[in-house]
Amino acid sequence: MLTVFSAGGAPVGGSGKGAAAAATAAALALTMLAPLPAAASTVRPPRLSWRPCPANDPVEKAALRGMECATLAVPLDHSRPRGRKIRLALSRIRHTARTYRGVVLLNRGGPGAHARDLPRFVTGNLDKKVAAQYDWIGLDPRGVGGSKPALVCDRSYQDPGRPRAPYVPRSAAEERAWKNRARRFADDCARRYGWMLPYMRTVDSARDIDYVRAALRQKKVTYFAYSYGTYLGSVYATMYPHRVRRMVLDSVIRPSAVWYPSNLYQNVVFEHRIRSYFAWIARNHRTYRLGRTRQAVARSYAKVHRAVTRKPVNGRLGPSELDDVFLNDGYNDRTWPSHARALSAYLVRRDPKPLGRLYHRPTWLDQNNYTVYNAVECRDAAWPRDWARWHDDAWRLYRKGYRFETWSNTWYNAPCAFWRVPGGPKPAVRNRRGLPPILLVAGTRDAATPYPGAVETHRLFPRSRLITQVRGGNHGVTFGGDRCVDRAVAAYLATGALPPQRKGTDLACSAPPPPKAGTGRRDRRTGPAAEAAEGEPVAAAAR
Repeated sequence: MLTVFSAGGAPVGGSGKGAAAAATAAALALTMLAPLPAAASTVRPPRLSWRPCPANDPVEKAALRGMECATLAVPLDHSRPRGRKIRLALSRIRHTARTYRGVVLLNRGGPGAHARDLPRFVTGNLDKKVAAQYDWIGLDPRGVGGSKPALVCDRSYQDPGRPRAPYVPRSAAEERAWKNRARRFADDCARRYGWMLPYMRTVDSARDIDYVRAALRQKKVTYFAYSYGTYLGSVYATMYPHRVRRMVLDSVIRPSAVWYPSNLYQNVVFEHRIRSYFAWIARNHRTYRLGRTRQAVARSYAKVHRAVTRKPVNGRLGPSELDDVFLNDGYNDRTWPSHARALSAYLVRRDPKPLGRLYHRPTWLDQNNYTVYNAVECRDAAWPRDWARWHDDAWRLYRKGYRFETWSNTWYNAPCAFWRVPGGPKPAVRNRRGLPPILLVAGTRDAATPYPGAVETHRLFPRSRLITQVRGGNHGVTFGGDRCVDRAVAAYLATGALPPQRKGTDLACSAPPPPKAGTGRRDRRTGPAAEAAEGEPVAAAAR
């Protein structure tokens, strides 16, 4: 699952079990690629009309104050440019320097993540001289956030008004109940948005990007994206190589593994990441008293899991909600101290209040994110339609020891088994003549978009440069406190300067250390790909 989330690649440094899972996922990825889609219509869109953003935006609240906002009508089906239209919502922070380098389109990931708040985040963290040279554009993709229509299907799937059953089914009846709920979600989406679901592919969003480029009256655009946004960027670069000025792709999706195989990969790599977190808690036993070894901490977590299954905290946080909260620790280590402290309070001091405060009901934006996640991924590529395949793959990985995310990830994606619009074929991602060098950024221990995704994309785009954050496990690297990465990204955006090309990794940066125990403070800034996952139910990265 990606939120910003929500996938690609293979387990990093895994055991033989991890290698077996990787081999299985690789075999699943051997599907036909679609030919390159035809270019979008040559109909010229109107210029964007920018106005001050509202002080209290219906979706972003006060986050857009001081920025400019606009909407753009785009074709639902770009092959019929004069047909039905939908509307995209955009935000902007304008350049202030004499040197003007054009526009940067920003994407947080998802699929389904909002982006209109991103211009302020990026300009607030990027080198000021570089930030001043661009117009920064936050674009809510089709179906997302402030764009119209914004898709939200059966909200009870994620929020039934009571604790959900455990993700790991304890009986055939429980598995059947989960499966039926997933089917109802898919059916509700078809009933509400059947007219739009065929046009929710990544290629449709890529065409939207080019339509926005034309509306901005730009010959070329710079594109900066996290997580799923890297796949969208790769597709855009394949479709419109001559329209790319520069491109930064952070936490990179593996194109050959979208989407069912990528979720199998995630189940393996998230297990390694959670084990790293439990090992960190064990190293800080004097603070948390949850066990002196990783295995002991895992037993403490299991004990809490059983307890909230019997008696949910605040009547809302049950076993699935507990797993949702702690899944965030696989995305980013900034949550490690506060989550360990809450677990300790519950188990050691018998105080459930800190744990209860960690869970928040899914907001409208969370539900919108989840709906669009399914609408894009279920449409992009073929998914197994025989539930026996899902059942067998989930239990196989679970019994091999990949337990933390396997079943939650299964239910997160389960609507795709029943989606009314067939998926695929997925578009080709490949190098095209005229494409400039792009910059890839990836951590070797990222669980949401495992490192081999960046390696594969680096190979597919031979002129690209790969910045590797060695031992980096956080999802969303740029502006996460690594000066080595941030300097390289700033230099590229400023002048197009790239690290010298080397075999394999072109620039290696060392990941910052994990946070200190007991503080609960944010020990470093974090990128929006990680922030979007915070607090979301079973969140993406892609992902």
